Amino acid sequence: MQGLIDKILAYKTISDKEKIDRLLFMDADQYTNLGLESTKTAKENVKRNSRRIYRAIKTINDDMGSRFLRLMDK
Repeated sequence: MQGLIDKILAYKTISDKEKIDRLLFMDADQYTNLGLESTKTAKENVKRNSRRIYRAIKTINDDMGSRFLRLMDK
């Protein structure tokens, strides 16, 4: 997951908005694939990946990334 995040951040040909859109799509996709039968470990991994994604977003847009991280802790 971290490699894909780094790859998206390194793109030179797309706008910051598109980078954020792709990162948020990855986040939504991982939660969509989580089911009722998912293990506790799988749920923790998804949450850990979300935190990585939100930190990456913070490098692009500090305010947006900070808000996502703050809301995640509630």
